[in-house]
Amino acid sequence: MSDTGTLVYVVDDDVSAREGVARLICSAGLMAKTFASGEEFLAAARSKVPGCLILDVNLPGLNGLDLQQEIAESDAETPIIFLTGYGDIPMTVHAVKAGAANFLTKPVDDEQLLQAVRQALERSRLALAHETQMQVLRDRYKSLTPREMQVMALVVSGLLNKQVAGELGIAEKTVKAHRGQVMQKMRANSLADLVKMAEKLHVTSSA
Repeated sequence: MSDTGTLVYVVDDDVSAREGVARLICSAGLMAKTFASGEEFLAAARSKVPGCLILDVNLPGLNGLDLQQEIAESDAETPIIFLTGYGDIPMTVHAVKAGAANFLTKPVDDEQLLQAVRQALERSRLALAHETQMQVLRDRYKSLTPREMQVMALVVSGLLNKQVAGELGIAEKTVKAHRGQVMQKMRANSLADLVKMAEKLHVTSSA
């Protein structure tokens, strides 16, 4: 498996530790980008490529756990590996419950860290692929007219064309026409296909 196009971020205020981890990452054929603080990391532009963040807990200003919380919503596709010399059980539990991919203590075995990085990058790849698929579905759904959205919601709730027509106060043949358009625009090959798409999009009937 090639790691071309991946990026490992390293945030640590200790320059020797930071550069040491970066060298290890680069020696494994990966790209690394380093930051001395959480604020510096947040201020930097980040590419939408598979990546992970190797993060110290004890940082000046914004600490590692606070940074984890800060990026949880905006950058969920970038798993975090905590690497610290001052970890304890409560801190580890807190970080992992908040979604950390791993929690390692210094000094760490090189291969252990690289294995954690590879696992995090794979997790990031899957998350980005899922987000891409969801964006495609959202774009298709947005292409529907308001009436087509209503028809889709009622159809996937299990109603027959005649029942959908009754709910919306329109002719059954009109429902069939809208349903055909929905299937075409959503690129659904079957009703089961459409139901799965609706579940992913959280489409529900409000009629």
